[in-house]
Amino acid sequence: MVKAYVLMNVKSGKAGEVLRKMREMPSVKQCHIVSGPYDIIGLVETEDFNSLGDFVVNHLQKMEEVESTVTCPIFTLNE
Repeated sequence: MVKAYVLMNVKSGKAGEVLRKMREMPSVKQCHIVSGPYDIIGLVETEDFNSLGDFVVNHLQKMEEVESTVTCPIFTLNE
């Protein structure tokens, strides 16, 4: 499994609408409206990196309210 944080900028006034849509998506494990340079941060989990890319490009970025995304994969280091 691959987990990543997806940082999103959305059109003004549309954060609540995007949040509701994201919460219905099985790959989205958590999502929150935040303050700062991004409007929404979501924790996404997919089978592999290709599935992660597909989800971000073909689901999140295709929402008309979404202006941009930054995907931050989570790494597990063996210490």
